[in-house]
Amino acid sequence: MSEGKLLALRRIRGTAEELSDRALVSALAEGDQAALGALYDRFSADVHRFITRLVRDEASDDLTQQTFLEAYRSAPRFRGEAAVKTWLFGIAINQVRHHVRGELRRKTATAKLEVMPQAPSPSAPEVIALEQQRRWLAIAIDRLAPSLREAYVLCVIEEMQGKDAAQVLGIREASLWRRLSDARTALRGLLAEVQR
Repeated sequence: MSEGKLLALRRIRGTAEELSDRALVSALAEGDQAALGALYDRFSADVHRFITRLVRDEASDDLTQQTFLEAYRSAPRFRGEAAVKTWLFGIAINQVRHHVRGELRRKTATAKLEVMPQAPSPSAPEVIALEQQRRWLAIAIDRLAPSLREAYVLCVIEEMQGKDAAQVLGIREASLWRRLSDARTALRGLLAEVQR
């Protein structure tokens, strides 16, 4: 066989227990779900222990599962430059980091909500009036020209930054601001019509 020649991959005969770690990842890269089970059986205790030492909460079981699901998705990119256990630990630590960032965001948002003053509940007539205004605005927005409606919805309703909205629409930012200005002008007229 000449140097550098690629051979077609084929299933290796034998049981999963007989396959090396790298052979299991290779089989996994080819979509072999039995290889995922064997890899899980071989390394789940190590990965779970590692994760538990990093996050001391009930998420460790879920993070272990997510690590192996990500390994399934990432197997085609495994180059064998590290041991399989090292590769799995790398995936695990990324899952933990993502989890910790999410928990931090959740705790920060919860803390902010706890200190926010509670607005008084609107009265029944106020609720009815607000709902009617929302209906009128929705009708008016539907009557806008498509290009104006797109600009208004992206910038005002979806609160997208102008640069990003212009990119979504495939126009220059200056054109976006013009459309937004035209949309607001048109909406004032349309709202007056709708409310008659």
